[in-house]
Amino acid sequence: MSETNSIDRGSVVVLGVLLALGLVAGGWVLGAEIKATRLSDRYVTVKGLVERSVKSDLAVWPISYKEAGDDLTTLYGKTEADKKTILDFLSQEGIQSSEIGLGQVRVIDTQANEYSSGNRAPHRYIVEQVVTVRTARVDQVAAAAQKTMLLLQKGIVLDSGMGSALEYKFTGLNSIKPDMITEATRNARAAADRFATDSGSQVGSIRQANQGVFAILPQDQGSDTADPDAGGGASSADNSLMKTVRVVTTVQYYLEK
Repeated sequence: MSETNSIDRGSVVVLGVLLALGLVAGGWVLGAEIKATRLSDRYVTVKGLVERSVKSDLAVWPISYKEAGDDLTTLYGKTEADKKTILDFLSQEGIQSSEIGLGQVRVIDTQANEYSSGNRAPHRYIVEQVVTVRTARVDQVAAAAQKTMLLLQKGIVLDSGMGSALEYKFTGLNSIKPDMITEATRNARAAADRFATDSGSQVGSIRQANQGVFAILPQDQGSDTADPDAGGGASSADNSLMKTVRVVTTVQYYLEK
């Protein structure tokens, strides 16, 4: 009988020890969860801005011209003479023939629409063509574009409408992306460190990060832009030889006491 009581008391002791260990472990897990929950509510959102000044490395210059008349044969001769004048002009400005492309000749018959009403155009036919310069030698194109008055003086009618504007492009974005992202992240971390110091905290691990979108802007639309996240894309910078490449990285850091 005494041996049985001894075994029962031993079982009770073991059960008590296990129960105590369970309570301790449960309390530790609960405390860790509460700490994690409190930590998740303490974070700071910072931005890292980086800008680089770059020079365009590609120029696309469509030179659109037209002639109007009533006789197609005569009109075609004038168009060919205009094309030769433009090609000679480009050659004198250092543009190579391999950098020049000729578009298709487009003929518009202003009297072809029998249902049109109102006054007729002064000439029946309009012949249009586009000579496109595409080159990495952007300086030669920039200089030549300042002299188009010479073509006007020779009687060539240039079309300045949509699709006829000189565009400068920067194609080397991928080569500078990694360094800019690294620098932007470093700037964001520095901003988080300053905030943590002022608030008596320490910067912990990253909660969330957004690399940001790269924007190519005209050079005079860089740091002066009020919104640091303002984009603009390539289209707003196409007529600018010098450009500003910008990226804004957004990072959230946990704050620890």
